[in-house]
Amino acid sequence: MSRLGVLVNPSAGHGRGTTGGRDAVAGLARSGHEVIDLSGRTAAEALANARAALWELDAVVVVGGDGMVHLGVNAVAGTNLPLGIVPFGSGNDFARCMGLPVHDVPAAVALILAALDRPPRIIDAIATRVHNPEAAPEQETAVEWTACILSAGFDAAVNGRANDFTWPKGEARYLRGVAAELIGFRPYGYRLTIDGVVREQDATLVALANARSFGGGIPIAPDAEVDDGLIDVVIGDAMGRGQVLRLFTKLLKGAHLGDPKVHVVRAREVIMEALPGHRSPPQVFADGEPLGSLPIHARLRPGALRLLAPADA
Repeated sequence: MSRLGVLVNPSAGHGRGTTGGRDAVAGLARSGHEVIDLSGRTAAEALANARAALWELDAVVVVGGDGMVHLGVNAVAGTNLPLGIVPFGSGNDFARCMGLPVHDVPAAVALILAALDRPPRIIDAIATRVHNPEAAPEQETAVEWTACILSAGFDAAVNGRANDFTWPKGEARYLRGVAAELIGFRPYGYRLTIDGVVREQDATLVALANARSFGGGIPIAPDAEVDDGLIDVVIGDAMGRGQVLRLFTKLLKGAHLGDPKVHVVRAREVIMEALPGHRSPPQVFADGEPLGSLPIHARLRPGALRLLAPADA
């Protein structure tokens, strides 16, 4: 019998998370495993609960969308404890990338239970330090982990807007954010140090990808692999509003990599800073969650995460 710590986001799936969480806990408990509810009133409280309980658990299970995956990753990354996911959010990008059943609690629970009897899938994660002036005015935060996509350009600004929308769902909500953010858009200035090589430029978007998609299925890095030991750094050069709109039309189809203004650099370490005298980039987002402002220091950590995944993943 295993001891499973479960974290539920009641607001996942536009408020359906409570039902999904109840069904997931019940399904896990019926298996004979001991289930400990570690959910909190806030994400910070839930993360603290999980970290405090790690020593007595055999696995952590999260119920929700990419935000809950992000929380679970930050609880177990760098440890030997595996993560199980019951995808019940509005985007579920990481879950889809890993071939997990989405919005199907019985199937997700069955997968987790079966995966407990086999070795977990070992995948990479991005370790980051981000400046967060509210938490620490003159210093970087503690290490944060990103399993999917870290964004710090137009894509991040759109993410911030989309998080405030209650409709529509998935990709359509992200597209609504694109339309709103295009009004008055100007490129941002960056100093990027990629594996020690410095490049200074104005750019439209910069994303650090461990997995392939964000925004409810938009393939920002269609060639990214979660276990290749590298970050796919996706850079969109400075563009006007019309060019940005055309870029995102291509992005929806994963065809943006053929655009001469889009570049992908594979790297192990990236330092991203605002370029003095240029427009400051927006707040940094990771797996759809706000992290803080630039500067950011990111390193790919191979094999940092153990996932309860399908047998053929």
